[in-house]
Amino acid sequence: MTTNNTLTAVPGIRVGHQTNLEAVTGCTVILCPPGTIGGVDQRGGAPGTRETDLLRPMHLVEQVSAVMLAGGSAFGLAAADGVMRYCEEQRIGYPLRGGEIVVPIVPAAILMDLTIGRPDVRPDAAMGYAACLAASSDPVPQGTVGAGTGCRVGALPGNAFALKGGIGSACVDLGGGLVVAALMAVNAIGDVVDERGQIMGQVDPLPEGQFAGVLSLLRMIAHQPPPASDGNTVIGVVATNARLTKEQVNKVAQMAHDGLAQAVRPAHTLLDGDTIFALATGSIPADVNAVGAFAAEAVAAAIRSGVRCASPLAGVRALGNSGV
Repeated sequence: MTTNNTLTAVPGIRVGHQTNLEAVTGCTVILCPPGTIGGVDQRGGAPGTRETDLLRPMHLVEQVSAVMLAGGSAFGLAAADGVMRYCEEQRIGYPLRGGEIVVPIVPAAILMDLTIGRPDVRPDAAMGYAACLAASSDPVPQGTVGAGTGCRVGALPGNAFALKGGIGSACVDLGGGLVVAALMAVNAIGDVVDERGQIMGQVDPLPEGQFAGVLSLLRMIAHQPPPASDGNTVIGVVATNARLTKEQVNKVAQMAHDGLAQAVRPAHTLLDGDTIFALATGSIPADVNAVGAFAAEAVAAAIRSGVRCASPLAGVRALGNSGV
């Protein structure tokens, strides 16, 4: 059994964070070993992404250099430029002219944290590059770090009801050296629920509201126009050392969303940008159905871990700590 219960339990995967607590934002990079096959499944109605079309079946490129997750809304996609620079310096990417030129393949997704911190400070290329320099195969730091710095969950009725989200990671050991792991930045419109289906960190309702959780609130306003929202997103990566085709890796990304739906209620709304990347490093033959099923388990566990590990920040309470 692995003693590392995070994404870096997959051999060759390295993860680096950059965190700005003052601005309440950050980014997280996942650096891939050579030959890693990538896929993606995007289900939320408000995504901010880069290079996702390339990962889908029937497109030329199969191998991924790195994945960037960042705060900063659409501005945060600039962090991937720093990852591109780092990978180019390391000669990692799609080869052209017999390898004379390499083009790094760096898919990216962002989440909205502009309304919790300083909207004028966002992850940029320098921060993305620094995250690469910080990348390690050590167990992934979780909570209020990297892309998880400005994350909140259940914030639709306001920060008084919000709970701090963050980076969470989990791994499932399937024996024989085969592992499936997930890393998620948890910033959902919905509530995160525990293994018993109970809302994590639920607070007493306002007397005039009389709702318990986002689903109850949505029931109350079901006949009204869609509520205003600051924008939310759960984004992340599942990775395995299974040997899979590009089509199979995309299937794993699709199945991994079942874990998001297990842990977040509701999930995949028009106000979320829910996106999961999948990576397969390709060393161990495996059944894609098993890999996908346990990818969902890892995603659910990672989402809950992101909430459990988060610290209070910018007036948003954290689980087990009502401070600010």
